[in-house]
Amino acid sequence: MQIDHCDFPEDVLYDLENNVWVKPLSASVFRLGITSVHAVLVGRLSTVRFKPIGAHFVSAQSVATIESARYFGVVRTPFSGKLIAVNSRLDAEPKLANDAPYGEGWFVDLEVDPGARALESLVEPKAAMDRIRAQIRDLRVRCFAAYPDYVMWEIGVECAAVLVRLNELLERCKKNDIVHVVSDDPTADIEMERWADETGQRILESRKEGNLMHFIVKTR
Repeated sequence: MQIDHCDFPEDVLYDLENNVWVKPLSASVFRLGITSVHAVLVGRLSTVRFKPIGAHFVSAQSVATIESARYFGVVRTPFSGKLIAVNSRLDAEPKLANDAPYGEGWFVDLEVDPGARALESLVEPKAAMDRIRAQIRDLRVRCFAAYPDYVMWEIGVECAAVLVRLNELLERCKKNDIVHVVSDDPTADIEMERWADETGQRILESRKEGNLMHFIVKTR
């Protein structure tokens, strides 16, 4: 399900205090990752470092550190247990945690301690919609269809000039890079769709917020 454009799948449980999700893999093993809100807050991740496999943690301890150009922080476990596996893909592709936080961007698998009340602090998204909406609002989080590699703020610029700059940027982009274009030109919606048809580029999302239009473009 989506809450204010942010994804919160219903097949996992959430620790909203630490912005992580947990999915049971068996009666005693749980997979853990960061939420879509966390993925936006940290920015484009550049480094993920895991704690050693086999290490034991108590509730709220860090199982990994994460870094971006604007952020350094940790990923915390909501229960006590032993680290039994890490997502080694994040070593080489840390942005997977931004792009697919509930899928390929998972972080660790933990074996919960016997007798630990692993799920007590966790909530289902439907039961916590008001809390999640308040968190998104208070943290000023804005989720889009994909996490951008580049952002173009084109305020007070005619759309024709925006498209020239966008084409110049795309010449430097790699395949599957994501560009977030923000425009206040009232014709932007029509012009961007026409541009996509002419160039074969893909607009993943277009959204109006106030007098601004937001476009998420995935390069081919």
